[in-house]
Amino acid sequence: MRNVDVAPQETLASTLRYKLGLTGTKLGCNRGECGACTVLVDDVPSYACSVLTHSVKNMRVESVEGLEAANGDLHPVQQAFVDELSPQCGYCTPGQVMSAVGLLRSNPNPTREEARQGMAGNICRCGTYQGITTCALEISKGGK
Repeated sequence: MRNVDVAPQETLASTLRYKLGLTGTKLGCNRGECGACTVLVDDVPSYACSVLTHSVKNMRVESVEGLEAANGDLHPVQQAFVDELSPQCGYCTPGQVMSAVGLLRSNPNPTREEARQGMAGNICRCGTYQGITTCALEISKGGK
């Protein structure tokens, strides 16, 4: 747990990026539409640009930086993104990874349609949705 002083109107994305140095949370649209800022709040994918930091006091907030194991190993979803070469430009990747992790924590064995719906809140400007969905499905089936 990390304590930080925040202004009443400060968003979680701003706090993570500018006060805690966790820049994996990207600011895309800054309106809760693109998903680049997705983090997990008590294991639920949430747009950090639309959440006020003070509203998550005493809740567990997990950004993409928190997925890496203590020994430096990538989270299985992160590793699947690398193995599948799913991102192109990579800007949406942290948000996509966090949505996939959230999906798999709530539904460890989704169908392709459930995976698509679970990831639907994240825009990929490069259009690599097939590879992104495949990553979530590979992990759910004990793959990579």
